[in-house]
Amino acid sequence: MRIMTPRGAAIVEVDQAPAPRFLFLLTHGSAGGVDSPDLLAVRDAVVAIGGTVARVLQPFRVAGARAPGSPARQDEAWTALAASLGERFPGLALVQGGRSNGARVACRTALAVGAEAVVALAFPLHPPGNPGRSRAQELREAGVDVLVVSGDRDRFGVPDQADAARLVVLAGEGHDLNRNPARVGEVVAGWLGPRFA
Repeated sequence: MRIMTPRGAAIVEVDQAPAPRFLFLLTHGSAGGVDSPDLLAVRDAVVAIGGTVARVLQPFRVAGARAPGSPARQDEAWTALAASLGERFPGLALVQGGRSNGARVACRTALAVGAEAVVALAFPLHPPGNPGRSRAQELREAGVDVLVVSGDRDRFGVPDQADAARLVVLAGEGHDLNRNPARVGEVVAGWLGPRFA
């Protein structure tokens, strides 16, 4: 489905759980899409535990851009989109997450959209080769519990355990988390499942 935001149209693919217990908004990184192996594995695992999953192709990607533009504009579009999806699936608790840049958006907007938790896949702690430009504050200021799933070979760095409710570092994984996507899905479902039992 297409959903209009103040920054253009987003494309949303919804996989509904038979008896949904929560709504999980999931999005991509700067240059990616919603069909990456890790996002598909997370979708499958979350639907299996009762989460309706909405994979969101953000407006900047729909428009063909590879960079999201300013955080304020990206967050404005995301907040509008989350509100629209909340109206389409009333009564469900909201969780949001994303990979890389999408993880940053999910953290920055969690309180604004009323999310109960955030899943941050490959949170880009700093630009490659520039550890002095830390983005850890975005994790600390999410205002809700955040699960971070990172690879130990991620060139964007790995956040500190103290900056998340839970940090899982997967051996041998890089920033794309594509060596064992099913494991990524298992970690996410294992963290979310007990919260919405």
